[in-house]
Amino acid sequence: MLGLQRFAGSFVTQLYRRAAFSSSVRAAGIPVAPTGGQLDAVEPEARAPAVEEAAKKPRGNMVAAAFESLRNDNPKDESKSQASSKIDERIINAKTVNGLLTITENNNGFSRKHALRIVSILAEWSTLNRVKISEFENDTRFLRICRMLGRTVPKNNGANNKDLDENGTAKRISGFRTDDLNTVLGVAGDDEAAKLIASISLPQMVKVMSTLAQRKRRSTPLLRSLAFNISSASESLDLKQAGDVLFAMSTLNFQDSVLSAKVCADVQSALPKNVEKSAVVGSIITSLGILRYRDLDILESLTQWLLKNSEICRPQDLSAYFLTSALLNFKSAQLEEVSKKLVKSIVREDFTKQSEWLSFVWSLTMLGLVEHGHLASVLSADFLETLKKDKAGVTATSKMRLLNLNSYAQLIATDYKGPLLPTDSPAYQVPMAHPKAKQVLINGMLDALKSLLPASNHLQTAVDTKMGFLIDALCHFDANKNPLPLDKENPNAIRVALMVIDFHDICHGTHRCGSGVTNLTFDLLEKSGYHVIPVPYNEFSTSDKLLKRVQYLESKFKAIASSK
Repeated sequence: MLGLQRFAGSFVTQLYRRAAFSSSVRAAGIPVAPTGGQLDAVEPEARAPAVEEAAKKPRGNMVAAAFESLRNDNPKDESKSQASSKIDERIINAKTVNGLLTITENNNGFSRKHALRIVSILAEWSTLNRVKISEFENDTRFLRICRMLGRTVPKNNGANNKDLDENGTAKRISGFRTDDLNTVLGVAGDDEAAKLIASISLPQMVKVMSTLAQRKRRSTPLLRSLAFNISSASESLDLKQAGDVLFAMSTLNFQDSVLSAKVCADVQSALPKNVEKSAVVGSIITSLGILRYRDLDILESLTQWLLKNSEICRPQDLSAYFLTSALLNFKSAQLEEVSKKLVKSIVREDFTKQSEWLSFVWSLTMLGLVEHGHLASVLSADFLETLKKDKAGVTATSKMRLLNLNSYAQLIATDYKGPLLPTDSPAYQVPMAHPKAKQVLINGMLDALKSLLPASNHLQTAVDTKMGFLIDALCHFDANKNPLPLDKENPNAIRVALMVIDFHDICHGTHRCGSGVTNLTFDLLEKSGYHVIPVPYNEFSTSDKLLKRVQYLESKFKAIASSK
């Protein structure tokens, strides 16, 4: 069945590369996304400049012309339209190789779209063993089709002087494009390209995905086709290929559970063979963090690899491990050994940016591995001044992490006697707002609360905790489950914090759970004396009727009050 779903890679390799083009033909190279250089899983923008720079580069006249020719293949005059329709009909009705290739002869209406359809049909017939490649690979009519899909050259009679080389010959716009990867990316539209994915090999699929990431081109049909075909492949990805796929998925924010599971399984198989390079491991770890993909098996395997090969690991790879583990709320079964062997090996001087050191300390708090010295190093009076020297300066993210750490030092850290942020610290001056999608959920919750509470002074929204996050809704209750006004002091009131949990607040994958940031937020609220009511997006929906939303929150309030 898979043979029907994916065309044989060997066929297309021969289809384009065995075509007898001129000796000057060269395959256009496609750069592969780097597997190293991912430093911060929580801030993918740290990797964005390189991707954006690649995205700013022109896609080339060849690609533009190819897409234009496919999308605007509607001839202006009626005669050309009729001719094109007749060619389409002949292609559909053709039953033999000769029948297909005859269509290309003495036919002025024959276009690149028609060439693409013929190649696709030949690929399918070859896969089904209806024909053999040897029957047509050297046929001049087939070679003509290959050239149509492979290059675009300006017409000699329309060339300007600037389009001519020193010999007076028209320059190539982009030369021959005999590589089927370039055909997929540059000739066909997204839907047509997606159909061709099954006809290329697994390594080529990885290259296509990497190129999409470099160009920052999030084509859903292409990505879905790539995900299906890579997941269906019996061949395993090597470690670098797995890293490239995860890098592309994280760069393009493309979630696919089946593809992620396939990649993680292949990483586990290939990981023990890697004893020299830690960059690819660091890349894989970082991408998992950005994707919020939580698979305890692969995370444990990565932990064991780092412990075994700690001597060759770069500081940024180890830092990426702690940050990803924290975000994914993952604590290894070997946490004590991780603390002794890996945490101790990282010092502040290993980081060129102070924000990276701050991220490292912040991740240790979520894992319960932070020491007093770590906290003191970022809460000291001079750290903010040092942080300002970073190229990005003191970002909102850095301020919120400092507030998290300051609250952690006061509420959770045992016997901490070190410095804290002063009350007038610039870190408190940070604008906080929810993403649009999450705010929609919050508004739906607030509408339901207004039906439960007697007056507007019984509810407060978007409360700044001064701990680096907002309380979505705050209300007070007495021991008899009656709501209390917030503008009156009541020391015995039950303080209830309602926190909406949206898609981005949880980890996905094999072992779903709340993210490390979500857990830290709840811990800080509980230590501050609040009863926390999580309102997850998969239980509470704005599409539900108001009555259902009211009943949901009412049941949550009853559970809180009865537990007091």
